[in-house]
Amino acid sequence: MTTRRGCAYALAAAMMLGFAWSAQADVAPGDRITDQNVDKVKDLISPGLEWCIKHGFPLTIGETKRIEWPTAYKEATEKYSGQVKLRPDGLQLLNYVAGQPFPKVDPQDPQVAVKIMWNYEYKFNPTDDLDLRNFDADTGAVADHGHMSVERHFLLDHLKVLFWNARLVVDPKPERPNPNGYRGQSGLYPILEPFDLKGVGGMFYRYLDPARQDDTWLYLPSLRRVRRLSSAQRSDALFGQDTDVDSYYGYAGQVAWMNWKFLGERDVLGVYHAQHNPVKWNDPTDWAFDDVWEKRHVYVVEGISKLPQYAFGKRVIFIDKETVTVPFSDIYDRSGELWKIWINDWSFRKKAFDGAGVVEYEDEMGFQPAIVMVDMQLEHATKAALPSHRFPGEQGWYFNQGEKTGITEDWFTVAALVAAGH
Repeated sequence: MTTRRGCAYALAAAMMLGFAWSAQADVAPGDRITDQNVDKVKDLISPGLEWCIKHGFPLTIGETKRIEWPTAYKEATEKYSGQVKLRPDGLQLLNYVAGQPFPKVDPQDPQVAVKIMWNYEYKFNPTDDLDLRNFDADTGAVADHGHMSVERHFLLDHLKVLFWNARLVVDPKPERPNPNGYRGQSGLYPILEPFDLKGVGGMFYRYLDPARQDDTWLYLPSLRRVRRLSSAQRSDALFGQDTDVDSYYGYAGQVAWMNWKFLGERDVLGVYHAQHNPVKWNDPTDWAFDDVWEKRHVYVVEGISKLPQYAFGKRVIFIDKETVTVPFSDIYDRSGELWKIWINDWSFRKKAFDGAGVVEYEDEMGFQPAIVMVDMQLEHATKAALPSHRFPGEQGWYFNQGEKTGITEDWFTVAALVAAGH
């Protein structure tokens, strides 16, 4: 029979163990996390990131720094968020103009998960347009604590994005004349290397109407044809590498295509003030970027696709509460087994680096010197340097610059995609 004194002792012991674990799981600037001490951060990482650390992806701990919202985004949130409503099915925003739709999220709200995802859709980075230039990627098998065996090297010219609503910087604001009902258009073209893929590119249209699926085209010069992809095929990895269109940035799919579940809030480690631009790859584990990780407070949201042919069983997305961006995202197969992880290398700053002609922004913007996507089941990875080391002085990321960086409507056409591939 258990006595009250025994219960008290047990409770005290449990509290002491809990305290000991919390202390063990904490980190301090300067700590270096490897496979030898990964248990120290077990409460601050995901299963996918744990796999990476155990296979040679090191984490150097830095100081957590605050990231402020851009002034225009903050003012738009204050002005418009009070009028925003969510359609009862959660698939569409009503009365939305600009800024963050739901700045006050209640974890007890039955629609909390989808509200977080709408905040993610309308994050501040960027609000109007983007031009990412001159970036490259390698893909291949990854060795345990060793090098990537590069199978293919890719060099890409541009990734451009044009948003049609919620615009805050570039005229017209807050919406372009929009007879087609676009949320946004993006183009990834042309591929410059490898030679057998030279001229290949993709074009993507997203609509404000949640019932209308994305238009996605892939141009293949070798076949002299444009191939149209279904929404489910956006989860497919192409050309022997590991990334898929819906995984860009951690998640780039339509909010309405997923059933979302709120899993809670927690602290994790993420790279948000990367010191190296261009990226510094680790040695010898050169499929891992080597930079400073800091503690961040995140929402954890699970997404399961409504599309029957979708490649993944579920995504577990970690969303930073301050920036509403993703430090990393775990992806599972349809049998529930961990399959892939997308890892972002964020650097929030006002300019890419010091130098003549470098664009300086009024507010901190989210540069990404690198991304890594790892397929744990195949022990295979794709890593991208954004921008490539082959272009010294290239800023890579250009935010909200409009026509100054070639963001014009005619660039986002299938005709332009084909012409660039010739």
